[in-house]
Amino acid sequence: MKKEGYYSTGEFMKQANITKKTIRYYDEKNILKPSFVSDSGARYYTEKDLAKLQQILLLKYLGFSLGDIKEMQVDDADKHFIVNSLNIQQKLVEDRIEQLQLVASTIREATDDLQADREVDWTKLFELIQVADLESILKKQYKDASNIMARINLHKQYSVNKQGWFPWIYEQMQVKPEQKILELGCGAGDIWVENAEKLPEDISITVTDISDGMLRDARREIGREDAVFSYAICSCESIPFADETFDLVVANHVLFYCDDIGQACREIRRVLKPGGVLVAGTYGSAHMKEISRLVMEFDDRIILAAENLYDRFGKENGSDILQSTFEQVEWRQYEDAIEIDDAEPLISYVLSCHGNQNQYIAHKYKEFRTFMKKKIVGGFHITKDAGIFLVKK
Repeated sequence: MKKEGYYSTGEFMKQANITKKTIRYYDEKNILKPSFVSDSGARYYTEKDLAKLQQILLLKYLGFSLGDIKEMQVDDADKHFIVNSLNIQQKLVEDRIEQLQLVASTIREATDDLQADREVDWTKLFELIQVADLESILKKQYKDASNIMARINLHKQYSVNKQGWFPWIYEQMQVKPEQKILELGCGAGDIWVENAEKLPEDISITVTDISDGMLRDARREIGREDAVFSYAICSCESIPFADETFDLVVANHVLFYCDDIGQACREIRRVLKPGGVLVAGTYGSAHMKEISRLVMEFDDRIILAAENLYDRFGKENGSDILQSTFEQVEWRQYEDAIEIDDAEPLISYVLSCHGNQNQYIAHKYKEFRTFMKKKIVGGFHITKDAGIFLVKK
């Protein structure tokens, strides 16, 4: 007898337009298991299983192996995870399109060079068509994007301060007409996306990141490449611009990633004009502390971060670090907190962290999810301890 709200294997095959052999193969490989198996062995699937299958087929289309797909899949079919997954898959498709367009352009150049008896840059061509390398890059981008999106979504959906971090930063920047602005570590370009209508037309903004993938995301999200916006790969410790070029430098949650923070500060000072301003965002030691305590209650071996970024450059020590290079340093606190009553975004956040949590959660995920849901009942408060250093040259 058919279970209400479920697809039979035959119905599932028709919905997904795949064969029974494929469904059974995914089942055997533990990539897609049925949501319900009857006593007689009949398999049944749900709408969530369809969404998961979509993820499998899309990643397979992008060229990932089934082993990669199994590793990359989210372990939960909750709507929150599925939406994140679809957004990330869209970015992967867009990246794939850009890469293939670049390959096509390079092949055209090689053809033109051959026809004109010019020397062909075969090294450039071979590097571009190394498909295996491209898959590795996309796989890393998938994981990185998934982690970043999990963190951003938690803050966007459940923060108490409705102004929002990026509008607040823009307010502190005090952008003026005719300024030349440099952003270091642009991420997805959120500062400019969320404040697009406030930008004067007669300014110049150079958006940079050390990651080519993040820079492509920023270019797509900002949607402009004109007299106002330009883009460049750039390391904070070696900024490829002339002395005294910029009126304003933005380094939002970036300096603590630098290998040599002192060198980064000296480079920023070098490219700032006299009287220019650095806006450097970072965290304090109390930031998100309740989450760490919560997961340690589940298993006291869990450490969500092997290194606390605020220990490298944070609210407590950032002023001393900056004052070795700059004279005027001021801390401005962003008053905010997270109040959450839904466990799923919080679970997603925990899984996105760079610590050892997956070592202790992966094999007892259902138990962890149940634990988190119980703890969130009635609401859960999370401290946000973040702000900016406003620094003048």
